Order: sequence, then structure tokens, then C-alpha cells
Amino acid sequence: MDLIKQIEKYHPFNEQEEMDKAEIVNQLQTQKDIFSREHKLAHMTASAWVVNSCKTKVLMIYHNIYNSWSWLGGHADEDTNLLRVAMREVCEESGLKEVRPVTDEIYSLEILTVDGHEKNGRYVSSHLHLNITYLLEADEEEALSAKTDENSGVSWFLLEEAIQASTEPWFQEHIYRKLNEKLSELQIK
Repeated sequence: MDLIKQIEKYHPFNEQEEMDKAEIVNQLQTQKDIFSREHKLAHMTASAWVVNSCKTKVLMIYHNIYNSWSWLGGHADEDTNLLRVAMREVCEESGLKEVRPVTDEIYSLEILTVDGHEKNGRYVSSHLHLNITYLLEADEEEALSAKTDENSGVSWFLLEEAIQASTEPWFQEHIYRKLNEKLSELQIK
């Protein structure tokens, strides 16, 4: 299924997702190179909320640029299959060999602000990530290893601990808490 149709089918969890959904669809319909980071103001990214099989823990990396524990994910880099992007990024950033989707459906979506920063010795201007998040599962016993050019740690956290481990207040309250709330609702069903 094409990404715009997947997003249109997605039921927003809250007002943030409702507003961001409309703008992500608008950007996908009007911007020709939105899957490339060459689109300097905004581009597509994919993230993953990686849980263990019991869905009691979440995998996070210590992100070098943001100096915070955070979810895993990255740039689409012209790949329009964002589930594949999320899975690839999780393996690259964590050292996991196997990760699987809990569902192929979109788990969350959000527009994220990225402050200007330096990466690989070059300045990257502030921009937006038009982000699609997937719920993935991995074996918490599998060996982990950091991708040292991007992160300096990989670890499993209990769900509430994952929120507290982040030092980014907006992510704590508006992203990670939301992802855990959605996980709780999923487990009730």
C-alpha cells in the first residue's frame, strides 16, 4: 500500500497526530524530493518503538548529537518503504540482527523539530523530520552494540524508565509517553 494511503487510513491518537497527519500528507503530495535529506527544510524519517516480547521494556540508544537516551530511527534516504527504513535503522544503531514488526501498520506519526547541529564535521541547518513510527519487537537477550558515530550506548529500559532516561522534555511528554500509552491500550485489547 502506498504511504499516503497508509497515512490517510491511520487514526490519530491525539490532536498532535491529527494536525501532523494533515501536514505530512500535504508535504508528500506537494514536495517531489521529500524522501531525500537534500530537501533541506523537511524530509521523511522513520522511527521505531522497539519492545521486548512481553512488551514491558523498550530499547533505546544514547544519541550523541542530542546527548539523550532516545528511540531508534533515521532518514528515509530515498527509500519510500518506511517500515523497512525503521527496521534497517534499528539493526544499524543497536547491533541487533533480528527485529520484527508487531504490526505492519503505522504506530505513530509526528513532525519533529531538529535544531541545527554539526554532523561528520559539517553544519546541518535546523529542519523538520516528517516522521512515521513503527512498533517493532526484538529479543532482549540478543547482543547489543553501539554505532559509535551516532550513539554511545544501547540499552533496554522498563517503559516508564525509558521516559525518565530521556533528557528532552518535549519527547518525554509528547512522544515517549504517548507511545507507552498506545502500548498499554494495545495490550488491553
